[in-house]
Amino acid sequence: MQLAYTIVYVADVAASLDFFERAFGFERRFLHESGGYGELATGGTTLSFAQHEVARGNLGHDYVAADRSAQPLGMELGLACADVPAAYQRALAAGGFGLAAPVSKPWGQVVAYVRCPDGTLVELCTPMS
Repeated sequence: MQLAYTIVYVADVAASLDFFERAFGFERRFLHESGGYGELATGGTTLSFAQHEVARGNLGHDYVAADRSAQPLGMELGLACADVPAAYQRALAAGGFGLAAPVSKPWGQVVAYVRCPDGTLVELCTPMS
């Protein structure tokens, strides 16, 4: 077993792809002509986005949409980078909402949290050595 991809359910796939490109520098790999599904090249694991309608159709029932929740959902996307303060500022400039500014943790890692316009919670962190 291996983690193949993560799919984030969003209202506007193209807008989420655009934000992740501008905020985090990822490259768009694919956007279906329907606009209902798209992918970013992120390294070893694909980060995908699907419209709420597509997700509900696949699941057969409803769920909590991140963009409709006043609080972030109880999961995050962890993005490792060398310069967390710069990545945090870039994400804010792209339209993200800062939840926790960069701090150094006791174990030596620098960590910050951003909520994306689509409601996704992202942790920006230095790699664990």
